[in-house]
Amino acid sequence: MATIAILIGSESDRGIAERSAKVLETAGVDYEIRVLSAHRNPVELEDYIKKSDAGIFIAIAGLAAALPGVVASRTKKPVIGVPVSSKLGGMDALLSIVQMPKGVPVACVGIDNGENAAYLALRILGKT
Repeated sequence: MATIAILIGSESDRGIAERSAKVLETAGVDYEIRVLSAHRNPVELEDYIKKSDAGIFIAIAGLAAALPGVVASRTKKPVIGVPVSSKLGGMDALLSIVQMPKGVPVACVGIDNGENAAYLALRILGKT
């Protein structure tokens, strides 16, 4: 069982996930990293969300950045979105994450800021 699930939309986002992981390791909080795209693996993603014991999801995604919103639409647990810089410098991903509809909240940290996602998760857990 992982306390925090770090989800990445593609393998290219792993570097940002590792930044989150480093912060969580230092704090002694268990986590797991999974590659599950909202577009390429929707069935597997939904199954993972349903079965996960994680208390918090960190969802890292670029471009349309659907992953954080899809996760938030499938769980009542906190979701922290990390926009990834890409073609538009990450602004496309940032706007996709922060403009979620009412009732589907996603916390959002700065572009490529996996560390702050982990720090926010630790605060939610009361570990700081």
